[in-house]
Amino acid sequence: SELIRGFLLSGMPCPSSCPPGLLALMAPGLALMATFSLPSQAGDRRALPVEKPPGVKGRTLILLDVNTKSPVRIISENFLSLQLDPSIIHDGWLDFLRSSEPSAPRTSSPARGAEPGCSCAGFHRRCGAAAAWRRWDGQRAFSLLGLAISLFSFPFAVDIVRSDIALDKQKGCKIAQHPDIMLELQREKAAQMHLVLLKEQFSNTYSNLTLTARSLDKLYNFADCSGLHLIFALNALRRNPNNSWNSSNALSLLKYSASKKYNISWELGNEPNNYRTLMGRSVNGSQLGKDYTQLRSLLQLIRTYSRAHLYGPNIGRPRKNVVAFLEGFMKVAGGTVDAVTWQHYYIDGRVAKVTDFLKTRLLDTLSDQIRKIQKVVNTYTPGKKIWLEGVGMTSAGGMNNLSDSYAAGFLWLNTLGLLASQGIDVVVRHSFLDHGHNHLVDQNFNPLPDYWLSLLYKRLIGPKVLAIHVAGLQRKPRPGRVIRDKLRIYAHCTSYRNHNYVRGSITLYIINLHRSRKKIKLAGTLRDKIVHQYLLQPYGKDGLHSKSVQLNGQPLAMVDDGTLPELKPRPLRAGRTLVIPPLTMSFYVVKNVNALACRYR
Repeated sequence: SELIRGFLLSGMPCPSSCPPGLLALMAPGLALMATFSLPSQAGDRRALPVEKPPGVKGRTLILLDVNTKSPVRIISENFLSLQLDPSIIHDGWLDFLRSSEPSAPRTSSPARGAEPGCSCAGFHRRCGAAAAWRRWDGQRAFSLLGLAISLFSFPFAVDIVRSDIALDKQKGCKIAQHPDIMLELQREKAAQMHLVLLKEQFSNTYSNLTLTARSLDKLYNFADCSGLHLIFALNALRRNPNNSWNSSNALSLLKYSASKKYNISWELGNEPNNYRTLMGRSVNGSQLGKDYTQLRSLLQLIRTYSRAHLYGPNIGRPRKNVVAFLEGFMKVAGGTVDAVTWQHYYIDGRVAKVTDFLKTRLLDTLSDQIRKIQKVVNTYTPGKKIWLEGVGMTSAGGMNNLSDSYAAGFLWLNTLGLLASQGIDVVVRHSFLDHGHNHLVDQNFNPLPDYWLSLLYKRLIGPKVLAIHVAGLQRKPRPGRVIRDKLRIYAHCTSYRNHNYVRGSITLYIINLHRSRKKIKLAGTLRDKIVHQYLLQPYGKDGLHSKSVQLNGQPLAMVDDGTLPELKPRPLRAGRTLVIPPLTMSFYVVKNVNALACRYR
């Protein structure tokens, strides 16, 4: 039940020295990023071909160095962020959200996931197709027509189990425990609702979902007591006869929230390029830009929100028509939003196979999308922050024993590497807990493989991205065949919030998609340094389909409901060659490098 706590408190700065993180309660997701680069380009993942000496066959020796003088990118400290699906309102999990007090002693819990001390977590966003069906009905109830809820994380703990979150910070955020029988009944209810929601998703027909004022109070108090920042996506589907946005519902909600002095950031709708499917008529980018301008004007009329952050347009995959939509939006409202947002799902979860997660061509699809988004944004608002505000390995809710398995981690870790190396400021993972199979924990709140992967990332990876210099021995490709590298290496400064490592240390993370082991020799500034290895492999007989993982040969599992296991590294002697097993993911902290780029924040 401490899973979010462990994640949020991993390697984040104290509230006095960092901006709030965002934990978006919408349907999109989070990500981990890094890059394999040549000496001249930080984002290129191709290894530098070197002529093979006579007699060397089938063996790859990689010489690896890192540019330690200056970072090639600096991403947000809230880079890796989480979402909660809106279905937690529908299926009853909202009433089981729990916030632990900042003085809580359980610093090793899964949701805490960091060394003791202050921290800021990433964004938590909530949306998805269901988020398009929310509104304020005048009776202090919100129908879920285009509502999104996002939570920026501050330094406290967050539990999702066994508590009533009708909390009041003025009263010390005390929590009420639920008996086990209530939790079991809730699981049964959620399982039944899971089938209903999947049916709606596959048929693309959604029922209204009412969020009462009491529910909003619960959400906000949960966020506030947990040190999170709430982001709320307003209903964009309420339209006037001329197709302009009808803001009366939103204004009522804004006034209510302001009367409670709720510190909230805002969005408007979700995947607006799909509104024709949802409501039978479309909204173009120019019109949505006008709607965002109207929302900004409303916010400025309310003192509490005159300086509130506004994010959007949260478009879908940037195909040709969606790129045109974004261009229309940016022309009108590019200067209105604080960050430009979009979503990405790699493959249809209904037809995915385990081999799909090993295809380098699939891993590289995100790069093209990033370039398309950046081209449009930089044309109209150069330097504007870009967020991937919804990412999942599979769409359509994912597939059991696949999108929640070890194999999905290859896509996830590579996503983090690509985004960080290409300057995307924040990525929001879909989702921490929902009705599908893209989540980080199961219905019993047991961590899934991507949770442990994300937790290690939070603990070990800092916001400074470093360029990698690679040379090696490779087999000659067959004539006319495209070389696509199956060994992906990314480097960052080690998180300065991890007190186990002095500033100036460097963390590598490596994806080996080969079916054979690969050897890496650290060179240059990394030569003859002590290395700590964190090797993640599937645990059990299910192999890549496994929902359990082992760290350096030891299975990872919760010690109890409130305690994370210790994530122990395996020390490697100075100068030792790194041996990367086949089909694995791993982190390597190179200690005491004294990298100039990493000495200071």
